[in-house]
Amino acid sequence: MLEELGITKVTIPLPFRLNHVNCFLAEGQDGWLVMDTALNRPVTKEIWQSHLSDKEVKQLLITHYHPDHSGYAGELQRQTGADVLMTEISERARKRNWLDDTVETMKAYYQAVGIPHEIADGISENTIESRDFVMPEPSVDRYLNEGDLIKIGNYEYQVIFTPGHAPGLITLYNKDKNVLLSTDHILPKITPNVSYMFMGDQNPLQTFMESLQKIKQLDAGFVIPSHGEPFHGANDRIDEIVKHHEDRLNDILDQLKDGKTVYEVCQYLFGDRLTTHEMRFAIGEALAHLEFLRKKGECQREVRSHDWLYRVK
Repeated sequence: MLEELGITKVTIPLPFRLNHVNCFLAEGQDGWLVMDTALNRPVTKEIWQSHLSDKEVKQLLITHYHPDHSGYAGELQRQTGADVLMTEISERARKRNWLDDTVETMKAYYQAVGIPHEIADGISENTIESRDFVMPEPSVDRYLNEGDLIKIGNYEYQVIFTPGHAPGLITLYNKDKNVLLSTDHILPKITPNVSYMFMGDQNPLQTFMESLQKIKQLDAGFVIPSHGEPFHGANDRIDEIVKHHEDRLNDILDQLKDGKTVYEVCQYLFGDRLTTHEMRFAIGEALAHLEFLRKKGECQREVRSHDWLYRVK
C-alpha cells in the first residue's frame, strides 16, 4: 500500500524503550518531502544520508515538536536548504521546552506536587542532556493551518489538527484513498502518552479524547502511524484507546477514596522501575488523568505545601 501511495517509511532507532520512530519520504510539490526527522544522532544522519544522497529535498514537514520527530530537522535543513513546515503552536512549544527557565520552572512544579526532589532533579538533568538531540533548531518557513493541502507522494493530504499527545500535533488525511497518516495520535499497539505539563493545556486528556472523536468521523480505512506498523481500521483502534483510558480513570477513582498524592498514583499506574526519561512521561500521564477527573467533578484536589492530594468527593 505504501508503494501505491508513493511513500517510503524510514524507520530510525531511538535510545529509549520506545525504540524507533517512523519518518517518511515522498515526492512533494517541487521536489522531495521528508515528514519528521528523528533525533539528532549519528545513526539518524547515516540513515538519512543513505536515503537522500541522490534526492533534492525541498520540504521538511514536522508533525509535532517532540524530539523524536523534530530533533534532526535543524541539521537536515542546514544540509539541504529545505523549507520547514510545522504549526505555529508546535514551534512555540519547541522553543519554550528547551529554555533554562522552563527546565527550572518544571522542576519547581514537580517538587510542588510532591515528586521526590531527587526524581525532579533527575528529570531536569535528563532534559538538559537531551538538548544535543534537538540542536540546531530549525527555522520555520511556513506555518501549517487546519485544512491545508500538502502533496505527499502520489496524493494530496489534508492537515488536521489533533492536539492532546502534543500541542500543535497534526495528522494528515487523503479522502480519495481513505488513508490517514496518524503520526502519534493513533498507534497500533500502545496508547500515545498524554501528559499534563502545568503550562498550556489544563486538560490534555479531554483534548486528546475530543481529537479522537474528530478523527473517528473520517472512518479511515488505512492508518500509517509514526510508531509501529500500518494497520487497517482507525475506528476500531480509536474505540480500544478510549476504553483503555476509561478503564484507567475508573481504576484511579477507586484509589482516591482515601486520598492519594500524584506520586502515589504514578507508582500505582506504572510502578517504580522506570528510567528518568520514562518517569517524566509517567508523572505527566498520571496528572492528565487526575486533572481530567477533577475537571469532570469526580474528585477534588487539596493543595498542601509540598504536594497535591486528590480524593473523591
